[in-house]
Amino acid sequence: MKCPFCQHDEIHVLDTRVSEEGDAIKRRRRCGRCDKRFTTYERIELSMPFVVKKNGSRTEFSEAKLRGSLMLALRKRPVAAAAVDTAVQSISEKLLTSGKREVDSNHIGELVMQELKRLDKVAYIRFASVYKNFEDLAEFQDAIEEAGDEGRGQAPRG
Repeated sequence: MKCPFCQHDEIHVLDTRVSEEGDAIKRRRRCGRCDKRFTTYERIELSMPFVVKKNGSRTEFSEAKLRGSLMLALRKRPVAAAAVDTAVQSISEKLLTSGKREVDSNHIGELVMQELKRLDKVAYIRFASVYKNFEDLAEFQDAIEEAGDEGRGQAPRG
């Protein structure tokens, strides 16, 4: 690291603290040449993978778009906003921890379907009908059966 004032590279750390938010390390530094002091922050830099669309184009991952897709499927359904936040966070974490630089939009669609199946079966069917481009009633029936099968064999909610 170089001094921002004189560009000298002999810098001494005077004090190190964790930021109040706990997401950064704050260091007070002093230049060995000009004796000026300055503060630096160290933060974790995480980058989401790029999304490869069906047409081959690449775009940055957007939590806002992800949330919008979930909210559209969940429109007028009795699902708490906190549950949607948890679903968005879960999908984002899966993408981040995958370690991949690029991910197919199909993969994100599958992750959304998993979360919707868990949150609300009707929203799952809504999303699946558009995502899988259902052509006839039989495809709807298959999706309904698939959503219903997951609930079987579990203890009744009480």
